[in-house]
Amino acid sequence: MLADFYSSSLTDLLFEKSDDFVGIYDLRKEQFVRVNQVGVRLLGFSSEQDLLNDPIRSRSLRTQPLEDQNWASLIDRIIASGYHEEITQIVRQDGRTFWGQFIISTFSANDRPYALVRLIDQDQQHKTEQELEHSVRRYEAIFSYATIGIIVCNTEGQIVSANQLADRLFGYQAGELVRLTVEQIVPVGVSRYHEKLRQSFNADPHVRSMGHNRDLHGQRKDGSVFPVEVSLSYFRLEGELYVVAYVIDITFKKEAEQQLLAHRDHIEQLNADLEQKVADRTKALLNTLEQLEQSKDELSKALETERELGELKSRFVSMASHEFRTPLTTILTSTTLIEKYPGGDQQDKRQRHLSRIRASVNHLNDILEEFLSVGKLEEGKIEAHASEVDLAELVGEVVADMQGMLKADQRIRTQIACLTPVWLDLSMLRKILVNLLSNALKYSGIGSIVTVRCACLNSQLTLSVEDQG
Repeated sequence: MLADFYSSSLTDLLFEKSDDFVGIYDLRKEQFVRVNQVGVRLLGFSSEQDLLNDPIRSRSLRTQPLEDQNWASLIDRIIASGYHEEITQIVRQDGRTFWGQFIISTFSANDRPYALVRLIDQDQQHKTEQELEHSVRRYEAIFSYATIGIIVCNTEGQIVSANQLADRLFGYQAGELVRLTVEQIVPVGVSRYHEKLRQSFNADPHVRSMGHNRDLHGQRKDGSVFPVEVSLSYFRLEGELYVVAYVIDITFKKEAEQQLLAHRDHIEQLNADLEQKVADRTKALLNTLEQLEQSKDELSKALETERELGELKSRFVSMASHEFRTPLTTILTSTTLIEKYPGGDQQDKRQRHLSRIRASVNHLNDILEEFLSVGKLEEGKIEAHASEVDLAELVGEVVADMQGMLKADQRIRTQIACLTPVWLDLSMLRKILVNLLSNALKYSGIGSIVTVRCACLNSQLTLSVEDQG
C-alpha cells in the first residue's frame, strides 16, 4: 500500500530530513501526491496541501509546461528507462523563476507507477557558471582582440600566452609564440642582457615601463627588427609569478619623429634666412625713411604751390562769371526790346529767331551758373531753394531745349511716373537733367533713342537717363 510507504521511517528520512525538494508523482494521474516541507517552501507555498491543490504546479513545475503530446512522451520515456535527469527553469508561486535540476526515479506501489522526484536548486550554480562564462568571454575580448600586443611568460622566460596582435607584430602564426622564450623575440645582441633584466624583474616585480631613456626593439621571425614600446605588469597564479608584457609597434612614431627633426632643421634654416632678410629690409627701410625726410621740404613746397593755384582758380571763376554775366544780361534785355516793336511781314520769322536767342541765352546762363557753382562749392555758399515742381512740365521744357543737339533720327523718349508736383530745387534739378541728357545724346549714335524716366515712391524721386552709347 502507498499509505504504508508514506508511514515508514524511510519516508521520514527521504522527505523531512532532505535539504532538497522531494516529491512523489503519480504517473497515471500526472500530478504530485506528496511533497516535503523543504519543497513546499522552495516553491513559495504556505502548505503541502496548497501546492497539491494548485492545478498547474501540482502537475508541472516548469516555467513553460510541455504540450500534452510532449508531456505524454516524456512520461513514457521516464517509465521505460526508470530514471530521468535534466536542468530546467522552475517557477515559484509568486512568478519568480530559478534554475533547478530534476533527478527522477520510478517505482511501483499497488501496481501503479510512481516517480520519486528530487529537485535541486541550481540557481546560484547556474549564475556562477554564467558569470564564469561571461568572464571568459570578456577575457577573450580584452586579451585576444586588444589593439596592442600582449605576451605572458613565466619566471623562466617561457611564453605561455600571446594574443593575436602579438603574433602579427612578431611575424608568427597563431600559437607559435607559445613555443618560444622571450629572449628569442628580442635582437640577438641584447638577448643575454635581457635575460639579466628579466631575472631582476622576477626578484622585484612591479608595474613599470621598459627602456627608460633607451630605444627598444623587437625581432620578427624573419630576423628583422622594429622599434617598440613595452610596459610590464605581473600576477600570481597558484603561487607562481607570471609577467605580462604590453608591446606597441612604434615604427610610424619613430618615422614621424625623424620627419619632425628634419622639419625643425628646415625651419631653423628658414628662420635664419628670414632674420637676414629682415635685417636687409630694415636697412633698406631706414634708407627710404632718410630719402623721405629729404623730400619732405619739396613736398611741402609742392602743396603750397597747389594751394596757390587753387586760390587763383577760385578767383578766376568768380571773375569770369562776373564778367560773362553782364554782356549776357544786355543781350537778354535787347531781345526783350525787339519784341516790343513788332512790324513788317517778317514778324513771324523774327519772333522765331528771338525765341531761339532767348533759349540760347538762358542755356548759356545755366552753363555759367554751373561754372559759378565750382567757386561757390569751394566757399561753402551753395544753397538749395525748394519749390513745387511739375516734373512732366520740367522734363518737357528741357527736352524741347535739347532738340538742337539731336543727331540724325535721334529721339528722346520720356516716362514720367510722378502724378503730383514734387518739392525740390528747380534750378539744380534742371542742371542735373541737362547734364545727363547732354552726355547721353553726345555718346549715343545716329538713330538712337535716349530714355528719360522719373519715378516717385516713398517720398523719393528716382531720375534716370538711359542712352545707347
